[in-house]
Parts: sequence; C-alpha cells; structure tokens
Amino acid sequence: MYARLATTAAAVLGVGALLLPGPVQETAHAQGGAVCRPGEPLVIAHRGASAYAPENTLAAVDLAADMGFSWVENDVQRTKDGVLVVVHDDNLARTTDVEQRFPDRAPWKVREFTAAEIATLDAGSWFGGKWAGARVPTLTQYLKRVDGNGQKLLLEVKKPEAYPGIAKDTLRVLGEEGWLDRAHVARRLVVQSFGAQSVKEVHAQRPDITTGFLGTPAVADLASYAEFTDQINPTHTSLTAQYVAAVHRFRGPHGRRLQVSTWTVNDAAGAVRVDGFGVDGIITNNPDVVRDAVACADYRNRL
Repeated sequence: MYARLATTAAAVLGVGALLLPGPVQETAHAQGGAVCRPGEPLVIAHRGASAYAPENTLAAVDLAADMGFSWVENDVQRTKDGVLVVVHDDNLARTTDVEQRFPDRAPWKVREFTAAEIATLDAGSWFGGKWAGARVPTLTQYLKRVDGNGQKLLLEVKKPEAYPGIAKDTLRVLGEEGWLDRAHVARRLVVQSFGAQSVKEVHAQRPDITTGFLGTPAVADLASYAEFTDQINPTHTSLTAQYVAAVHRFRGPHGRRLQVSTWTVNDAAGAVRVDGFGVDGIITNNPDVVRDAVACADYRNRL
C-alpha cells in the first residue's frame, strides 16, 4: 500500500505548496481514481507517521512524505546547553536507550542532558530493530528535513513552564532556518502550545504567524483566546459538535474563522466521528487510516 501512496506523494506535496492557511479550497481533486470532495478535514501526521516509524525522528517525517502527507506535527524541548531538540516526553527514557547509556542519571530529563549527549542516543530501537540508530533530531535538523521534503509543520512548543524563553528560542531557530519568510509563514507553518502565555508570546513577537492553543477552553473564554490564537486544538475525547460550532463563531487575530484541529485520532470510527463534528484538521499517528476514512483529506488545507 505504501508503494502506491508513495507514487502520489510528489503530486500531493506539489498541490499542498499552493494552499494557504485559511478557508478550505472549494475545488475537487482526484486521487487514485477517487474524487476528493471539498470541506473535508486536513490530516496531520502526529510526530510524523508515528504508527509506522519512531516518533519525532527524521525517519517518521520521511515516511509521512512517502505516504503522501504534507503536514507533520512535532514537539520541541531544550537541552541543558540551550539547543532545541525534537522529542515529546520531558525525559528520554521511553524513546531512547538513555537508561543503558547513562544509568546513573535518572530521571533522564531532557533539560539535564547536553545536545552532544542526546545526539549519541539510539531513538529507534525501542520501536523495532529496523529503526536502530535513529537519532533525536535537533530542531535545526528537523526543519531542514521537513523543508527538503516540501512539507509543512505544526510545531508544538513543549512544556514552556519548564523552559523559560523557549518560545523566543523557537522563533530564533525558525528564523535561522528560513522558516519565518513570507512563504513559510503564509503557507507552511503553525506554532501551537498548551501554554496560553507561550502562544501569546509567539503572537506578540510575530503576529503574522498562525498560532494554535492546545486545549478546550470554556466557551465563555473563547473571545479572549481569539485575540491571540487562530486555532483551538482540543483532544478528541473532549470534543462535541456544539463545541466546534462555538469555536467557529469567532474570528482570530488574522480575521479568519477560528479553526479546530483535534488529536489524537487513530482509527476510522473516530475519524468519521470528529469529521461529523465539523473539525478542520485531524492529528493522527495513523494518517493513512484517517485519510481513508474521510477520503482524500490531505488535499484540503484549512490551516
């Protein structure tokens, strides 16, 4: 199946490069003989194609591209010596061999290791021998790979309370790698966080960037969130059609309707359920499963 999907990747990424964060494109495209209907949610590969390759690695990014997915999501944290790295957990134990390499340094927090130390860790073997030797990428390495693949990025500033100034650091690296030019900001980048203050900081420093808040604010509070964020991105377990409709009644700082990308939906039934709620995006470890369930969704770009 992946071989078939790979043959369409270039076409998908080429179309995606023309789409802007904003209203859904109201035209139909063909994929594998099927007609892709307008109005379907965008499918976003969570930590890359993380059901099939070790999460947040360059391999997971590449596999998402091979499968035809232009949008990937990642998590950014900071090392002891101030380097931004792409990893989800605030400790390294689950997804690397850090316990074996550094047995006396529990609880193996990311912020307690240097970038050079983290670069020596195996971030693939836990997922299977095929992936042995995969590394925890720096944000710089990750951005280069996503850019080289022609992909787009939903970037999460992780645990800002543990890393004072990480939003500013993230913007600095994005700028160094050319991701804050007009083309990237308009078409290929969304920055999100569970920390409302972090999202506010990104918006204040770069009001042109599309931002997202991870969570489910009370409907009564949505007006205040609409002042600094373009998306409300809640867990699918908290979601209802009524809540999506409430979010859609507001316009964000760029004058567009607030949008909803929900996480983490990994099965067809769940995808159909949230699609029925009217979400704009579905963040998933299994992008192929979700795409099949909602039909050609990666041609739609509602971010």
